Amino acid sequence: MTIHAKVTQFFQIYRISRKIAGSLKDIPRINDIEQCYVQFNSRTLGLSNSSTLDIGCGTVPRNPFGADHSFGIDIRDIPEKNIKRADLTIEPIPYADNTFDFITAFDFLEHVPRIIYVPERRQPFIDLMNEAWRTLKPDGLFFSHTPIYPYSEVFRDPTHVNIFTHETFPLYFDDTCKAAGMYGFTGSFKILGQYIKEPHLISILQKTNLQK
Repeated sequence: MTIHAKVTQFFQIYRISRKIAGSLKDIPRINDIEQCYVQFNSRTLGLSNSSTLDIGCGTVPRNPFGADHSFGIDIRDIPEKNIKRADLTIEPIPYADNTFDFITAFDFLEHVPRIIYVPERRQPFIDLMNEAWRTLKPDGLFFSHTPIYPYSEVFRDPTHVNIFTHETFPLYFDDTCKAAGMYGFTGSFKILGQYIKEPHLISILQKTNLQK
């Protein structure tokens, strides 16, 4: 595809996405993050032997959807807590395809670079979204909790290198626009909901089958 064709495709997708994502003021505001979990709880969904993976988990993997089995990824191994070591900027998620019912990312995605050279050019955030899609089961849920523009928390931490808006997921990773396909995104997600709990954007995405 030529540069002109890519630019034309982008603006066509962008016009559609503006209708889908709407304005920031249209995103529901919430006071209690717990209300985001209830309708997607593993029991509510009727899941059995369910599993969840918390990426960038620190020393305690979160399990907000009440999965039967909880796992984590961080920069250190803690086997007794089911935490594996992986640097997700340059390494894949160390699990097989279709493993998890849920993947959660609390205050983590903003630390994943968009572009690096090690030494070849790579796009770690795109790669990570591909990995999330790969390791989720069909219809599995990806949950993101990250500060967004225009709140100052986006910029004040010097380790924040990935800036989000409320349009990032609907424009680039959803199953309609999927503009990130231009950059190597090969998965597909349905946006089930987005909420603002200042200064954070909460996004709930569902893995969908790849469109033919």
